[in-house]
Amino acid sequence: MIQKIFSGKTGYLMGFAACFGIVILALVIQTVYKLEPCPLCITQRMFFMGLGVLFLIAAFIKPTSLLQKIFTGLQVLTALGGAGWAMRHWYLQANKESMIADCGVGFDYMFENFPLKKMFTLIFRGTGDCAAIDWTFLGLTLPQLGLISFVGLGVYAVWLGLKKA
Repeated sequence: MIQKIFSGKTGYLMGFAACFGIVILALVIQTVYKLEPCPLCITQRMFFMGLGVLFLIAAFIKPTSLLQKIFTGLQVLTALGGAGWAMRHWYLQANKESMIADCGVGFDYMFENFPLKKMFTLIFRGTGDCAAIDWTFLGLTLPQLGLISFVGLGVYAVWLGLKKA
């Protein structure tokens, strides 16, 4: 029974639900605790949403097709990209003493006023507010929880890709 739930179309839909559930949880935490997300937080949410969309599309592809293998690869790459952003965010938090006071301009301002290359450079360089630890769960910060989630979802994508429907 459990194996059937976590395989094939249902398994991919569960991956989709997990990704968007994480984003919804982040929005709830943001709202309840009145937190302002930094550019790195927002970027991680975008990776979760992208990964969720890839899971959703994969749910409707024939399990034995080459396209399914391509989507598994894209899911793993997206999870690795999100994990990279989460590790960068965790690094900034771990080294907050050496960071300056704020993250710089807001994400919306960067998106509207800078070329894409400069925007990504500014986002990845995040400092200050990005280094602040505003909320923890079981002693883990949001970037650490994000990293665990990205790794788990990447492993789950590989597992789904290897299973027969």
